[in-house]
Parts: sequence; structure tokens; C-alpha cells
Amino acid sequence: MTISRYYVFYTQIMYSKQLIKYYQMDTRSLVLEESLRKLRVEKLSKEDVQKMQWEVLEAKIGNWIHFMRIAVKLLYAGERIVCDQIFEGFDSLRDQCFGEVTASSVSVLLSFGDAIAKSKRSPEKLFVLLDMYEIMRELHSKIEMIFKGKDCSEIRDSAFGLTKRLAQTAQETFGDFEEAVEKDATKTAVLDGTVHPLTSYVINYVKFLFDYQSTLKQLFLEFDNKDETGSQLASVTMRIMQALQINLDGKSKQYKDPALTHLFLMNNIHYMVRSDLLGDDWVQRHRRIVQQHSNQYKRNAWAKILQCLTIQGLTSPGGGSSVGGDGGNSSRVSRALVKDRFKTFNMQFEELHQKLSQWTVPDTELPESLRLAVAEVLLPAYRSFVKRFGPLVESGKNPQKYIKYGAEDLERMLGEFFEGKNLNEPKR
Repeated sequence: MTISRYYVFYTQIMYSKQLIKYYQMDTRSLVLEESLRKLRVEKLSKEDVQKMQWEVLEAKIGNWIHFMRIAVKLLYAGERIVCDQIFEGFDSLRDQCFGEVTASSVSVLLSFGDAIAKSKRSPEKLFVLLDMYEIMRELHSKIEMIFKGKDCSEIRDSAFGLTKRLAQTAQETFGDFEEAVEKDATKTAVLDGTVHPLTSYVINYVKFLFDYQSTLKQLFLEFDNKDETGSQLASVTMRIMQALQINLDGKSKQYKDPALTHLFLMNNIHYMVRSDLLGDDWVQRHRRIVQQHSNQYKRNAWAKILQCLTIQGLTSPGGGSSVGGDGGNSSRVSRALVKDRFKTFNMQFEELHQKLSQWTVPDTELPESLRLAVAEVLLPAYRSFVKRFGPLVESGKNPQKYIKYGAEDLERMLGEFFEGKNLNEPKR
């Protein structure tokens, strides 16, 4: 090496040392770390996260998202401007110094995200994971621009690695939630057959997911290059709904009364249909299922009482107090059997009234359609029975003991069904 070249090389080294001294890497690093401390950013481990109450952790995650945006867009962007000005013309030295100055504070920021991504998964964490994933995706281009060069590659890799881990954890949480819904074994009993807390929780959960449609589309692309990500949320939702139905079928078996079993399933599936989360085919198919359970409820609840209003079993061969039966039939209707039939009807209707007044149909229109469907069958049958066999009872003693209700009374009492009344409430 000639003396002149050596002199130039020596001068560059000395000048570089002066620049580094002027930049004061240790000082600038401490300034950045102090800035994070002022923002109340703290380094947390997976174990620290696991010990926190959910409300505390949720607040810290919200703060972290806010701090991440401030740190990248203001703190590190500003530091990059200062560094570029000082080391203008010394590209490799510039990137090296910037990387060394920012490494520690960036590590503090990313460590919290890593702790969340690696902590125990739970359904409520999904939305904050998606929020964290959103901010990391938002900052990708900014991070690439600020932490450019090979000397900052480790910082870039750490940031992009965190984005990938958040996406992975969020996707795994989807699977966890689906399984948790299907296997939910909570003993919460809904004695009135109304919408189960699990159903409302799952529907609200999925509705929140739809607020993240664009984020989820990007998340699915992290693991699938196909251009079918738009339908993946619908597919996930479909599986969650199927898991919920399986669980509800199991919960419906806790009821001893078949009518209440079908009312419970009708209420819950109707609630799912009304959420309007899936396409027309799914909605139409499940509306038919709702109708099937409605029909089964009516059959199980009302078959016996409607049987009371038929002539079957009222005829007896001649003798005793009786009236003519059908047309020229030789059989005759026994007054005693008619009285017994009225008493049975009264007893069964009162029991049913007491029971169905305690059951609940929370929808605004469904209860009225159920009452109307019963009224259209019950009231004509009752009027016909009273018209045909009432005179036989009315001609005897204490007819009001047997014919206790007019059709209008029954109609009024039908209107009291599905109000979820407490047993101790006074009768009207």
C-alpha cells in the first residue's frame, strides 16, 4: 500500500470514528429505550403474560398496538433521518450504526408480541391477535424502508417473524374455538327452553369475526396461495355453526319433556338463522329445520289434549243416560264419559297453560305464529265438541264444573304462552 493510499485509508477510519463518536451510539440507544419507558413499554415473557388477568392483558395489548405505531412511524423513522444525515456517504457504516442503536429497543417491543403469540391460546385472544397482526401488516413497508440494509436484516426478520407467528396462532385459535364449541360441557340449564348462552356467545363471536374480513383474507394468504381466501371465512363459519348444532343437540337431551326439547332446538336454530351470517342455501335449509322442530313441539305438546276433543272412546252400547251418536249409529254416547272427557280436557289444558306460560320464545314473531297454529286447530275442535256434547252436560247438575271455559277464554290463555313467567308470579 502506498503512503498516499494509506493516508486516505487512515483518514477515513479516523473520520468514521469521529462520526461514530459524534453519533454516540450508546447514548442514542439509551435515548430510544428511555422513550419506550416513557411510553410505558415493558419487556414481558410468556410466563409474565400467563399470570395476568385478562382485562389487564387486553389493556396492555391495546397500548402495545398504539406504541408500535408510534415507535415505527415516529421514533425509529426520526432516528433514521438523524442517522442518514450524520453518515451521509458512508452507507455501510450508517446501516450498521442504526442497527446497533435500535436493536435493544426493538427487541423490547417485539418481545411482548412474541410473548402473546406463544402464550396459551384462548377464544377471547383471537381478536387481539388479529389486531396485533393488523398493525404488523400495516407497518411492514415502513419497517422495510427504515431498517434497510444487511446490517438491519436481523431486526427485519424478527419483525416479519412475529407477523407470521401472530397469523399462525390466530389460525390455530380458530381450530381451538371450533373444537371448544362442539365439546362445550357447561351445565348452564335454560329451564324455559330459550336461547342458550353458548348460542348467543358463538353468534356474537362470529359476528365480530366478520368485522375482520379483510384482515382474515390476508391472514389466510399467509398459509395458502390460492385465490379462494374470500370463501374461507364462510367455510370456517359453517364449521363453527355445525359444531354449535352438535352441542345443542346434546344439550337438548337434558329435557325430560319432548315438547321442550323441540322448543329449545327451535329457539336456538332460529337464533342462528336470524344472525344472517351464511348464504341463502344454508338459511333456507335451517329454516326448514326450525319448522320441523316447531311441528314436533306442537305434536308432542298438544296431541293428547286434542285427542280429548274427538268422539273416539265416548260411545257405549245402549243403556244409561245418553244422547244419540253419529247419525244412525247404534252406539250411543255416555253422559258420564262426556263429563270425564271435559274434566280431562280442563285438567290437561290447565297443566299445559301453567307449563307453557313458563317457557320462553324470545323472538318477536315466532311466539305469535306458534299460538296461532295451535289456535287454528284447538279452538274449532273445542267449539265443535262443546256444541255437540255440551247439551248433554248442561242438562245435568253443575254444568260449569265440566264446561269451565269458553272458546274466548282459551284464546286469551293461549296468548299467555311463552312469556317465561315465574312459578311464583300471581295468576291473572
